[in-house]
Amino acid sequence: MLAATLAVVCVVAVALPFIREPEPESDVLDELDEGERRRLELLETRDRALSALKELEFEHRTGTVSDEDYRAQVGPLRRDVAAALQALGRESGEGRPADARN
Repeated sequence: MLAATLAVVCVVAVALPFIREPEPESDVLDELDEGERRRLELLETRDRALSALKELEFEHRTGTVSDEDYRAQVGPLRRDVAAALQALGRESGEGRPADARN
């Protein structure tokens, strides 16, 4: 009887930190500054265009999209991806010459 009680107390003591609901530090999200917001928008644009390009290529391979439709749609999608990548490069300073970074 004592052993069973001791076992239950030990299990409860070990499990207690996992059972309790943690206290949130704060429910308030940090505001993004204009640069961070712009970078996030560019990342989302890049991701959407890459996803659409991947889907278009898959549908072309499976025969759902004709060669004509593929050629008409792939160019603008690739330009969108390239534009987003160039803008991200400019935002991070990769597009500037080495002496202009300092």
